[in-house]
Amino acid sequence: MYHYLYNVDSPDDLKKLKECELQDYCNELRQFILEESSRNPGHLGSSLGVVELTVALHYVFDTPNDKLIWDVGHQAYAHKIITGRRDRFSQNRKLGGLSGFPKPSESPYDTFSAGHASNSISAALGISTAAKLKGEKRQVVAVIGDGSMTGGLAFEGLNNAGILNTDLLVILNDNNMSIDNGVGALNRYLLKITTSERYNRLKSHIWDAMSSMPELRRMMQNVTNTTKQGLLRQSNLFESLNFRYFGPIDGHDVVHLSKVLADLKSIRGPKLLHVLTTKGKGYAPAENDPSTWHAPGKFDLATGERVKSATKQPPKFQDVFGETLLELARKNSLIVGITPAMPSGSSLSIMMEQLPERCFDVGIAEGHAVTFSAGLAREGMMPFCAIYSSFMQRAYDNVIHDAALQNLDIVFCLDRAGLVGEDGATHHGAYDVAYLRCVPNMTIAAPMNEVELRNIMYTVQSGGYGPVVIRYPRGNGVMLDWKRDFETVEIGKSRTLRDGRELAVLSLGETGNWVSKAIDRIQSESPEISVTHVDLRFAKPLDTKMLHRVAAQHTHVITVENGVRDGGVGSAVTEFFNDNNYNVRVCRLGIPDEFVEQGTPDELKHLCGFDEESVYLKIKELYNAKVNV
Repeated sequence: MYHYLYNVDSPDDLKKLKECELQDYCNELRQFILEESSRNPGHLGSSLGVVELTVALHYVFDTPNDKLIWDVGHQAYAHKIITGRRDRFSQNRKLGGLSGFPKPSESPYDTFSAGHASNSISAALGISTAAKLKGEKRQVVAVIGDGSMTGGLAFEGLNNAGILNTDLLVILNDNNMSIDNGVGALNRYLLKITTSERYNRLKSHIWDAMSSMPELRRMMQNVTNTTKQGLLRQSNLFESLNFRYFGPIDGHDVVHLSKVLADLKSIRGPKLLHVLTTKGKGYAPAENDPSTWHAPGKFDLATGERVKSATKQPPKFQDVFGETLLELARKNSLIVGITPAMPSGSSLSIMMEQLPERCFDVGIAEGHAVTFSAGLAREGMMPFCAIYSSFMQRAYDNVIHDAALQNLDIVFCLDRAGLVGEDGATHHGAYDVAYLRCVPNMTIAAPMNEVELRNIMYTVQSGGYGPVVIRYPRGNGVMLDWKRDFETVEIGKSRTLRDGRELAVLSLGETGNWVSKAIDRIQSESPEISVTHVDLRFAKPLDTKMLHRVAAQHTHVITVENGVRDGGVGSAVTEFFNDNNYNVRVCRLGIPDEFVEQGTPDELKHLCGFDEESVYLKIKELYNAKVNV
């Protein structure tokens, strides 16, 4: 079936192909990605869209001496396959296998880690500047998607690169998408460039006519730069930042791409090549529905039908959030929804379809999303700002200075809190409790199930609580009958699910579900081990009345959380007991002080020691230690 694919194990092998063979190789590479991704799910659409661009880059540049930085890294599947990882690609995103993103410790071809957006230009500028200072000759290329270009860090990098004037090539991969459709003024600007027929026709004629005279063609490039301003009736954004702008060109013409890249190698200073691609290129279902096929899960390659569970599953936590928010917004006209380029990923799209005038996709700009929400809150609106937990890290300053310091009523809905599974270390929502509980005026809630999520959202939507964080995990919940009448929740009030004598387990969020199962197992096997189980509900404020009662009745306490142990809610409980001079032994279960790699959520929870089996064993261990004292 494959004539070229298995002959290419490195960029050096790729360079042995003739130009006329490149497109056939691209077709085989795309087919291989489709076959593997249908069985082993991953980020499909983005990688399909850059197959030709990836092949052209490795065909022209001397990697790994020349450096490629991918932004975001989920478009790097073809890159991984070309650079010697084809035979291991079936283990992509699996425990002990390949990371789903570029990872320098995995391969010398992976220059920089890029699990989040907008860092490529800054990193590439640093690498290029280091080469200049060390006297090293190398090309440095940042490949950034148009969605990633909306992030503020990308513009900080462009601004600095234009002044430093180092040899740097930025490739703008423009497919009018991030995960969802592109938004904002930059998106409209790029669209205006790509759809100016007069400019593109003139540019194409000049470029083709001068193909045999490269020096003259470079001189004419300066002429067309001036022409662009007239035909587009505005200055070129990138050239105003001292970047030489080239394009737009077809990102699926691998031969033409290779020739343009070869020409750009000899042009000094900062350059930007605008490349037009189609997300999901070469597979009709992915081209027709690029948002769904960004990461579609398993699917039938022949029919395009996505594989679904044979049994009815509880809804995803994100969908419960989305449907509940729409339900509340219909009753409360002050509610607005904000997300940084994740309407479908966070399920804000549910409200966006029904009440579009009250929903705002601000692009990949988490800091702006927080401060924009603060501005809305300052004028009396009730913002629900939906951000992935790991993405919230980039808005920390905004949370402190713009939300908490002013004690504004904003609800931060942190999806993907805790271990997220196959996306690995860059995406685990491990740190939010630890970095937010030290911020004054902040409330941190973690619902155990869908009903609790709905009730907490209902409670805080009335305002008066200051900034509130609601954290919930990736994936399906635990209840089929979750849509019940709303009930008000007392802020900072825990729930005692079971009273016992021997020791107490304090769980936060969804961990309470498998803690309950572990205790049920203990009680059925060893009735003498009587365990108290408390669903904390809130990491801040803690339920101090409950903690006083637990400390008075128990000498051994286990805390369980899907977040970092150090600085998390277990640390908060330990601090409380210490500050109040209680002699309580606390065993904290959670994510250890290390970066956790990819794997299924169940595998990773077991690896970190806070799954059902780990809780069961820890209860027995502490009980035995207690009775043997």
